[in-house]
Amino acid sequence: MSARVERLLAVLLNWRSAEMTGRALEALAAALDGLDAEIVVVDNDSGDGSEEALRARVAGRDWPVPVRVVQSGRNGGYGAGNNVGIRAGRADGQRPDAVYLLNSDAFPEPEALRVLVDHLNAHPDVGMAGSQLYSDDDPCHATAFRFPGLASEFEQCARTGPISRLLWRYRVPLSDLSRPRRPDWFAGASALFRQEVLEEVGLFDEGFFLYFEETELFHRAARAGWQAAFLPASRVEHIGSVSTGMKTWRAVPDYWFDSRWRYFERCHGRGYAALATLARLAGLLVWKTRRIFGAPRLDPPGTFRRTLRHGLGRMLRGAPGASPPPVVPSRCRSES
Repeated sequence: MSARVERLLAVLLNWRSAEMTGRALEALAAALDGLDAEIVVVDNDSGDGSEEALRARVAGRDWPVPVRVVQSGRNGGYGAGNNVGIRAGRADGQRPDAVYLLNSDAFPEPEALRVLVDHLNAHPDVGMAGSQLYSDDDPCHATAFRFPGLASEFEQCARTGPISRLLWRYRVPLSDLSRPRRPDWFAGASALFRQEVLEEVGLFDEGFFLYFEETELFHRAARAGWQAAFLPASRVEHIGSVSTGMKTWRAVPDYWFDSRWRYFERCHGRGYAALATLARLAGLLVWKTRRIFGAPRLDPPGTFRRTLRHGLGRMLRGAPGASPPPVVPSRCRSES
C-alpha cells in the first residue's frame, strides 16, 4: 500500500530565463499555499546572472512555503538539473512523500497541485500524476501519450491520412484529453511523482541532455508496475519551448537524435533502436514522395539525411555502457 502524500518537494529548473522562472515560482508558491511543501529552484549553470536575480527575488519577499535557490554547477540538461533539486531535498530534512516538477515556462492554476495530490491519495496504484497544459492560442496542448514504437515512428513521419487511420492505436499523442486518462506517460512540464517511485526505479537518466528523458523514466516506472494518471482538472498554463527554442529550429539538434536513440536502446535494445530508425526513415520517405505532388515542407531541411547518418553512426559504433539510473540519496529515503 502506497503511503499518503502529505509532504511535498517542488523543483523548478531555470536556464537563462530568470524573469519567467520568477513568474512560474510565484504561481507555484500560490498553488502550494496551505500544503506541507518546500520549493527548490535550480539554476542550471546559466552564467547570465540568473542565479543572482533569482536569489534576490526569493529574498525580497515572504513566501507561503519555504523557497531556496541552488546551483547545479553544470548544464547537464533537463534531467540532470532536476536530479540536483531532487537530491537537495527539503531544507527541514524530512523525506518528501512526493516530488513535483514544474517547467520554468509553466504556471499552475491555484488548485492544480491539490488535484494531483488528491488523486495519488485516492489511487495507491498511481505513481505519477500530470496536468493539462494550455496556452492562449491552444486550450488543450498534447500532454498525454503512448510510448513510442516502430509503428508510431512510421506514422508520425508519414503524416498521411490512410496510414494514420490504419495505425491510430499506435499514435503517440492521445486524442481525447477531456477526461482523466491512464496514459503511458505525460509531459514533464507539470508532473508529480511519488517519492517511492523514484526510490524504486531511480532518478532521470543523465545520459539524456534534452527530450525523451521523462519518457524513459516513465518506462522504468511502468515496468515496475506503476500507473500514470493524466488529470485535466489540474490546469497549468504553458508557453513551451522557451529555453529550447524548439519552435524556431532550423535544424534538429544532435542532442535530439542522441536522446531518441538512447530511449529506444535503453528501453528495447540496440536492434530495436535500429528498426525504429528504419521505420522513421520509411515514414520520412512517404512524406518526401508526397512533397513531389505539392505537400508542404514540414521538417527542417536535411532531416532525412541527418536521421540516416545518425542511425548508421549508432549502428556501427559500439553500444554505450548501460550505467544504472541515478538513485535518490540515502538521506531522502525512509529511515529503516
